Amino acid sequence: MENSFIHSFIAIPIIGFLLSLIVPQSNEQLLSRIAVLTVGIQFLSAIIFTVFWISNGHNIINIKEFSIYSSPGYDFYLDFYFDHITLVYLFLGSILTLIITSYSRYYMHRESGYKRFFNTILFFYSGFTIIIFSGNLETLFIGWEILGVSSFLLIAFYRDRYLPVKNAVKVFSIYRIGDVGLILVMWLSHHLWHENISFFKLNNAHLVNEHLEAHSWIGLTISLLIFISASAKSAQLPFSSWLPRAMEGPTPSSAIFYGSLSVHIGAFILLRTSHFWEHQTIFKVIVVISGIVTAIIATMTARVQSSIKSQIAYASIGQIGLIFVEIALGLHYLALIHIAGNAFLRTYQLLVSPSIVSYKIREQFYNFIPRTLTIEDSLPKRIENTLFILSLKEWNLDSILYNWLWNPLKDIGKKLKFINFQNVLFIFGALFLLGLIPLFFSNVLPKKILNILPEFYAFIGFIVVIKAFTERNSARLAYTLIMVNHFFIAMAISFNDEFKKEELIWYLSGVICAWLLGIYLLNRLRSKEEWISLDDFYGHAFEHPKIAIIFLICSLTLAGFPISPTFIGEDLIFSHVHFNQIGLAFFTSLSLIINGLAAIRIYSRVFLGPHIKKYHDVAKRSA
Repeated sequence: MENSFIHSFIAIPIIGFLLSLIVPQSNEQLLSRIAVLTVGIQFLSAIIFTVFWISNGHNIINIKEFSIYSSPGYDFYLDFYFDHITLVYLFLGSILTLIITSYSRYYMHRESGYKRFFNTILFFYSGFTIIIFSGNLETLFIGWEILGVSSFLLIAFYRDRYLPVKNAVKVFSIYRIGDVGLILVMWLSHHLWHENISFFKLNNAHLVNEHLEAHSWIGLTISLLIFISASAKSAQLPFSSWLPRAMEGPTPSSAIFYGSLSVHIGAFILLRTSHFWEHQTIFKVIVVISGIVTAIIATMTARVQSSIKSQIAYASIGQIGLIFVEIALGLHYLALIHIAGNAFLRTYQLLVSPSIVSYKIREQFYNFIPRTLTIEDSLPKRIENTLFILSLKEWNLDSILYNWLWNPLKDIGKKLKFINFQNVLFIFGALFLLGLIPLFFSNVLPKKILNILPEFYAFIGFIVVIKAFTERNSARLAYTLIMVNHFFIAMAISFNDEFKKEELIWYLSGVICAWLLGIYLLNRLRSKEEWISLDDFYGHAFEHPKIAIIFLICSLTLAGFPISPTFIGEDLIFSHVHFNQIGLAFFTSLSLIINGLAAIRIYSRVFLGPHIKKYHDVAKRSA
């Protein structure tokens, strides 16, 4: 009985999403009914199951489904888990998504992307459901990736406008940092537990303490990586600036994503892994300090924003900072109540924001009276003015990320002008073939050389993918470099023991197929258009929607999205990275961050944005 309910909770959103794909664009009524019915059934099922679960003792439910791939020392399996945290998020998700889908039936009426909107909402809800029911990191990561892609698609919903597309890429870049943070957590956890640990086993305090006593620094590193992933997803410092940028999408998507559900997934991960880090005092101090600082800075920034959506975004960030503090202090039930209250409040505020704007405009002209005294007036004037300017500039969080993260990569890419299509085949082809020699004669070569080669080839792959990320001329060259990067990662891992041919096929099969189809689509598009480059947004999805959607699927496959064996392959290769190979793990993880960004960047610049042809209407820059 319990298993059937858990399976239905996972299946209902997926079935609803698949049904919405086959409904014609013109049939708005059927599209909205499928969405409302899907979430409504989920909500009613949740009520029935809650009564059944409580009456049967409300014990934790853990269901190990099946192994997708297993080998000695490695098992990639699906695992589902249900407890009070899942229950809160289940009701929160079903109620708010039901409200949003009902609201969107009228709000999105006659929008050209009506079908695309409801497809993406149901796709998002499928990912959200997988996350909250996940019983291990691997299952959670599937839903995590779905959330990231659906977020990108909804921010870029007005794909014929410049700013929504540009901000969607910005947000995806932050999400990508969180993605790789989770991959590294899975890698270190594999070395700590010598298995793919489930959340159910983390409830065993004796088992956790036994492992952490002998490997305290590994435990702290895993906890910090979890915190980085949670902070990136929940817009905590220093990643806070992406949340207001994400408001370029339609108001209903802003409400469900950035006001209620998606933005609270970081808190969910901290709650779910709390048994692992609850005795790590240093980590809890870090979370508390970060949460308090985020709450203070976000609150000050919210008070000076001129946009109502930005005000709500920063107010939500501040509350989530306090939620992080509550979780770190062990106040889990208070945190769950706080999460629910914040989610409902922000959803309400965002849904009524269009009406509030029109009302406030009238009030401003006729009877607006500014407050005579504010809390800032108690500060010295110089400090007050300094805080005002910093808050107005959003504490330069965007500039900090660019100056310390993306600009150095772009500077490196500018120095790689010698890499062109001919050199890719000649130089990197030769390096790859040279790597096969020590691979086949590993028994003869000294260990010092064999220990250097994995880091060397991972570094070469890193250089290749930086060029793909910064390439501004040829889309085909950038796309090919992403494929070459995957091959160099595979070569680097191949020098380690026990990396089998079957695992290599799992990893590279999706990469090769996606690259071949993607290059074919780019060539086909180039035969129809005068020029395709990456120096601007060209908006070719306007005239070539079928090519655009297929190319998006190819790009997601190259980025390791869970629609191909590449997704499992990425986890597989990290399971073969030894604990002492810090350089290999570092360059491989950076490569996976950047190759996903490079793939989405190619798709965005070729197919999204204002159409380059002048006989089409040019949309406004912002939504």
